[in-house]
Amino acid sequence: MEFLALILFVLVCLVLMLGYPVAYSLAGTSLLFACLCWMFGVFDMAYLHALPSRLYGIMTNQTLLAVPLFVFMGVMLEKSRVAEQLLTAMAQLFGRYRAGLAISVILVGMLMAASTGIVGATVVTMGLLSLPSMLKRGYDPALATGSICATGTLGQIIPPSIALVLLGDVLSSAYQQAQLDMGIFSPDSVSVGDLFVGAIIPGLMLVGMYLLYVLGMGLFRPQAFSRDTPGPAEKLRLGLLLRALLPPLMLMVVVLGSILLGLATPTEAAGVGAVGAIVLAVSSRELNLQRLKEVMLSTTKVTSMVFLILIGASVFSLVFRGLGGETLIEDFFAGLPGGVVGAMMLVMLVIFLLGFILDFIEITFVVVPIVGPVLLAMGVDPVWLGIMIAINLQTSFLTPPFGFALFYLRGVAPPEVRTSDMYRGVVPFIGIQLMLLAMLALWPELATWLPEVLYN
Repeated sequence: MEFLALILFVLVCLVLMLGYPVAYSLAGTSLLFACLCWMFGVFDMAYLHALPSRLYGIMTNQTLLAVPLFVFMGVMLEKSRVAEQLLTAMAQLFGRYRAGLAISVILVGMLMAASTGIVGATVVTMGLLSLPSMLKRGYDPALATGSICATGTLGQIIPPSIALVLLGDVLSSAYQQAQLDMGIFSPDSVSVGDLFVGAIIPGLMLVGMYLLYVLGMGLFRPQAFSRDTPGPAEKLRLGLLLRALLPPLMLMVVVLGSILLGLATPTEAAGVGAVGAIVLAVSSRELNLQRLKEVMLSTTKVTSMVFLILIGASVFSLVFRGLGGETLIEDFFAGLPGGVVGAMMLVMLVIFLLGFILDFIEITFVVVPIVGPVLLAMGVDPVWLGIMIAINLQTSFLTPPFGFALFYLRGVAPPEVRTSDMYRGVVPFIGIQLMLLAMLALWPELATWLPEVLYN
């Protein structure tokens, strides 16, 4: 009967590729398939009796309450022109040097990722603000678009990231399920705060590698910055720089610092961040009733999408388990050569390929609950697994021809920028991210050391 679970998974992927809404595809396909199997006596409807308790668990989950709060914070900061002010200040600081504008884009993108945690918002905002200026100053279109796309995807890994919030909740459930399968009854689990802390070092390393690449291009391939020549020293207006940098930096310190020091849970810190975003918008005189309505509407749409997908994924996981899908996955992983290493390589490859056609939300709610308990039962560290998955999804967001970041930027890029230029520009950044994945695979302590130091 286990092969029916595999058929269900393939059917769900096919329905998704046909363009139907993700939540309805997951729930509808699973329910129809379950009814057909029940009619032939190969599915026990008792599995679906657990659905009400699953839905009640979603409604009362305090961790998931951080999702609308972080989304509200990100959208509010996007609408209040924080990125525009940051880019103006950074361009004034670094614009006198070759590749200075590219450096400004990477640093501002890092701060926006840490402030909003939303990939699409960062890519679109940076594309509208910085791409015309980079092209005007003679940047190679490939380098300009590649740096914007790569920097925009930092929202996947730099906390507070919506992806890490969702991964933390799913991995917590997977960890508890793995312990139950092994007959271990322990209150220990993995939290969103653990993933936030574990992502700090890899996230900063990734930003540093981006900066090294851009600086190297400025030294060894200066023709990529044909008219970005150093100009006369402009008087640096310290007041402008401080007004642009201090508010988002203070918000980051308050949100992340409260989590790192154990003063607040991620949900409580998200509430503080949402209030802080409102304060920043008011202080910059960018908040009015119409803008507040836009922010609330965007937050409602994104939050509704996330929770509808989560409900559909709950239906899918129950039917998949009822058809013996977990046993199929366990037996398959057990037969792979290389043990844990072989299983991890296969899972990373599957997630990377699925990242071409599915968003990180679908992959988090559909794939991770299937493979997570099996990998965790094999002894994989949950924090390391979460960071590996997040960076893997970030890489798939960049990879042509289906990378989501490429589509986001294509929608706002000038017509003279060719799609082939964008594809060519992201290749070096994909290599950098794959290099970081390899480093994490060789030295898992890059992700696990800081949580162990702070919480043990």
